[in-house]
Amino acid sequence: MGFLAFVILGLIAGLIARAILPGKQTGSLLVTLLLGVLGAFLGGWIGSQLFGGGLEEFFDIKTWLLAILGSVIVLGVYGAIRHRSHA
Repeated sequence: MGFLAFVILGLIAGLIARAILPGKQTGSLLVTLLLGVLGAFLGGWIGSQLFGGGLEEFFDIKTWLLAILGSVIVLGVYGAIRHRSHA
């Protein structure tokens, strides 16, 4: 998968993860999108460790699920850290 396709995947995965996570999201839309790209990296790494293959094809359901999973994890950690620092 090319770099631009990977960035688009991460941006969309970040938006989907934001919709999945319960409660009010504290980060801006830009932060969510950037964390989504980071989450896609994490999802690709998780996929390579568990399944022997990460984010390979843009239109593969496994790629999307891994990217969304990674984005949910990253956004959840970000929200927990941000919540702790404001409490």
